[in-house]
Parts: sequence; structure tokens; C-alpha cells
Amino acid sequence: MIHTTAQIAELFPDLMQITDRSLRDKVAAVWNEAITTGCGGKGWTFDELRAVKFTLLAGDIDMTFIAHLNSCCRQCIAIADVLGEVFGDIVPIDRDVLIAGSLLADCGKPLEFDKDAQGNVIKGHFGDMLRHPFSGVAMCYKHGIPAEVMHIVATHSHEGDKVQRSIESIIFHHADFVDFDIARYLGAKAAKKG
Repeated sequence: MIHTTAQIAELFPDLMQITDRSLRDKVAAVWNEAITTGCGGKGWTFDELRAVKFTLLAGDIDMTFIAHLNSCCRQCIAIADVLGEVFGDIVPIDRDVLIAGSLLADCGKPLEFDKDAQGNVIKGHFGDMLRHPFSGVAMCYKHGIPAEVMHIVATHSHEGDKVQRSIESIIFHHADFVDFDIARYLGAKAAKKG
């Protein structure tokens, strides 16, 4: 099944804030591939993806993967707005690159995740072999995503700790870890109660 840009925007409404229509459509095409080829090649439905937990590393918390991506994108937009208001042109930010990168940073996770025989989401064989920044960049390259956006996908996690991140990647990296650190905190708190 091919999902249109409008359908992908049902999952990620801020996709429509990308002003460059070609880039917007390429972001949607990457997500279409991630959705249709993930889960060990079986693909995901939108409802299945909406139910996937944000991270398998924080236990059974109520933060979901799709909500995390939307949270990060909105945090990035808010951070860019504040930086623009305070610093103006001193801190140049390409808003389309920032939004596209924030929406694509975890596009490799649907390939990383699979389901076990009971239907539980697990890290699958593909995820054991390749972390999502690598598979994400591969899909982005295949669909003609610009290098500036692929840089965010490649460097957003610890893989980027040894390189100079772009301004857009710095913004996304910190937004991503705001959610991740909160998820780990909530997971640890829930484990103590349990």
C-alpha cells in the first residue's frame, strides 16, 4: 500500500509545515517505505504504529513512538522560534531542514522493531544488525533527501557524538533526549511502584 503525503500527515501533522513541497513529499515517501517494509517485512498499520511504545528501554510507560516524534518536532519548532526571537540571524536555522530532520530521525525504528509470536513489539533481527540512524539514512538517501536532513538522522543519537552537529541537529538531539530522559525517569518510577 502506498500512503500519500496527506495520509502520512495524519501521523505527523507538522509535515505540512515544510514549505518545500518536494521535500515534504520525499519525507512522506521515506515514511511510506518505513511503514510498509518494517516489522520484519510485514509492515505496520497506522494503528499498530500509534500503539508502539516510544522506547523499549524505559519499560511499560504511556509515551508512544508517534507521540514522541510529534513532541520532538514541536519542541524543535519552539526552540527555533525562541532562538530566532532572541538571536535573530546570528543563529541561522533552516526551518524546513529542521522539521524534515525531526520527523525523519527515527524513521528507521519501524525496521528495527518487529513483533514476537504473541504480538509484542520487540527489537527484531534487523534491529540487532542495524541501529535506526543507519537504516534511516539509507532510506533517506534512496528517496533523495538532502544531505543536511540526512545529517540530522545520522547524528541525532550517540552516533553523532564524534562529529560536529549542525545547528538543526543540535536542536533535534536535545529535544530527543528531553523525551528520552523523561521516559527513563517515568519508567524507573513505575518500576519502583511495581
